[in-house]
Amino acid sequence: MRRRPEFWDRLAGMSSTYPGLLARTQHFRLGRPQRVTLTPDGRRVLFLRSRGGEDPVRRLWQLDLETGVERLLADPRAPESGADAAGTDAVAAQERTRRERTRDRGAGISDYYFDQHVRAVAYTVSQELYVVDPWTGDGGRLPARTPLTDAVISPDGTAVAYVHAGALRLIGADGDGDRELAVPEGPDVTYGLAEHVAAESMNRMRGYWWSPGSERLAVCRVDNGPVAIWYLSDPTQPDQPPAAHRYPAAGTANAVVSLHVLGRDGTRVDVDFGWDDYEYLVKVEWDVHGLLAVLQNRPQTVLRTVAVDPDTGTVRTVAESRDAAWTQIVPGVPCRTASGALVGTADLGETRSLTVDGEPVTPAGLEVAEVYGCDGETVLFGASEEPTERHVWTWSPEAGIARVTSTPGRHSGIRTAGTTVIRSATLDGHAITVSARPRIEPPPAAARRGARAVAFAERTVKDLAVVSPAVPQVKLMRAGERELRTAVLFPAGWRGERLPVLMDPYGGPAAQLAVADRDVYYESQWFADQGFAVIVADGRGTPGRGPRWERTIHGDRSTLLLEDQVEALQKVAAEHPELDTTRVGIRGWSAGGYLAALAILRRPDVFHAGVAGAPVTDHRFYDTHWQERFLGDPNLDPDAYRRSSLIDDAPLLERPLMLIHGLHDDNVYPVHTMRLSAALLAAGRPHTVLPLPGASHMPPFVDLLTPQLRFLRAALNIH
Repeated sequence: MRRRPEFWDRLAGMSSTYPGLLARTQHFRLGRPQRVTLTPDGRRVLFLRSRGGEDPVRRLWQLDLETGVERLLADPRAPESGADAAGTDAVAAQERTRRERTRDRGAGISDYYFDQHVRAVAYTVSQELYVVDPWTGDGGRLPARTPLTDAVISPDGTAVAYVHAGALRLIGADGDGDRELAVPEGPDVTYGLAEHVAAESMNRMRGYWWSPGSERLAVCRVDNGPVAIWYLSDPTQPDQPPAAHRYPAAGTANAVVSLHVLGRDGTRVDVDFGWDDYEYLVKVEWDVHGLLAVLQNRPQTVLRTVAVDPDTGTVRTVAESRDAAWTQIVPGVPCRTASGALVGTADLGETRSLTVDGEPVTPAGLEVAEVYGCDGETVLFGASEEPTERHVWTWSPEAGIARVTSTPGRHSGIRTAGTTVIRSATLDGHAITVSARPRIEPPPAAARRGARAVAFAERTVKDLAVVSPAVPQVKLMRAGERELRTAVLFPAGWRGERLPVLMDPYGGPAAQLAVADRDVYYESQWFADQGFAVIVADGRGTPGRGPRWERTIHGDRSTLLLEDQVEALQKVAAEHPELDTTRVGIRGWSAGGYLAALAILRRPDVFHAGVAGAPVTDHRFYDTHWQERFLGDPNLDPDAYRRSSLIDDAPLLERPLMLIHGLHDDNVYPVHTMRLSAALLAAGRPHTVLPLPGASHMPPFVDLLTPQLRFLRAALNIH
């Protein structure tokens, strides 16, 4: 019998438990601080974190920045919390939907909010409401209606608003006076919740906002009546009826969304946007300068910011952008500085620039991705000069722009009262650091001897995540004439042996993968360690490289994406002749799943096996806001959808294809995989389908890697 080469012996000796560890640690994210916030005085950090790298139960913590003392404020495992021993619960429909939209799979405390003086923190556990005093630790459960979702304390700390059964309710922070503020007029109406497309495609997760004075709230009313009903069922529980969902597929009716200003005294003012073409409420911001709303028309060619008079409901336009393809929603804008200057962005040629009162303040080539907020007149924002990195920057009228972070990686931040929290994700690991500028404050009345400087040494928020035993070894490069940002990973201990190739892209407009952040590559490195050269390439249409780059895919979601994956493969193979391009696999999830199936169907000369997880196979069956942005209205331009969809390509299948789909996926519905599978069967094309009963669009934390590996090895004749 022919002996395997030494290289394959080394691979065979590696641990097979890594996929299980990835699942137990939720990709090494458990134990990492989440929802990090600063108190208004900049002296304390609040955050959620579990007790360790395999503990999914989030607790509420506080770090005193002057003393460095970290204190547990709320523990869902404590008897008074009402949660079960695991800190989990049976999730009601509205809360389950919220968690799905936010991609939240944790247990324990789901969210928290504090008042402007940080005298009380409201949080939810098992869809019940609690309040805790961060100074004394006193507090407990409030007798709010359950199950509830999205509870937010008023700025003055006197009341908590929350949503129960589609109604917006108020309860006193002392537990008294629970009452309805807005009641649904029918079963399809909700108050205080974001509709599907707002949460899934616009990044607006909220449906109500407190006024700074706490006397009123701006509240969304959502009528889902016009939206089509789609159903999801669990074939493992045939005695249970299917679950009904309102899903606005491309070209069909959206929910009707309106905005209202509701007083705690029962008054109501209806906001009149005065724009017949308005269909999307993108954002609402209520600060000391007043109430702002951002609107977008159905074709998404106009993005308009309006100031709302909360007394009359009338509006006036304060900013507007237009684009023939689409106007891009940028997280964090608009916002306002202390003086009231309006912070936004503008697409200027190749660059998305930061603007203040409509004037660009950042140079060409600095691509603005997100605005984190304003501290006085200083704007904190995230931007890139190199697409594989994102750094934290500041702008102020006095100092102009300055870069805060320097290590290659993906950084984000928050800033309040001169204190800055930086979250850094690099190829070396993660860290959350806090620093402050010295600030002078008057002494207490008992010691009036002059001002004292308030400052502290740099602090670190503890990260309790498990450290991966396999650290991704990533080579970042630029491939081809378009300098496609590309990551290449080889097996640990690789010594130049010939390797089959695995393309591992996302390729969609929602995210980049070829970045200087090792969190992205744990699965890719595992596949590399099983004997592949893994290539991760970001092609045209992915974010981070400017407005023109993003909009190249307008009207066609397939051609350029596939061309760029082929080019990246060819350029990497030219640099590394050890790659065996006669055995090329491709895998991906969501947009990456679509790209994997697309590659197998349309370029079997290049790609020889594919694994498509939760793929969008027919773009007519994805939501209005997301899909119409790129392909327009299918009722007006059906050819754009036909060009990009995969169903008609089923007879072209020549290579092995595995389809994976969660049967409770209410983002990319299982209809996508089922219809492609049916078309493949009708065309006489055998394929593999791996259904995941009970799973949503978020891949379940089970070992899905080993089945993919076995499929790819068999399909590519790897022994």
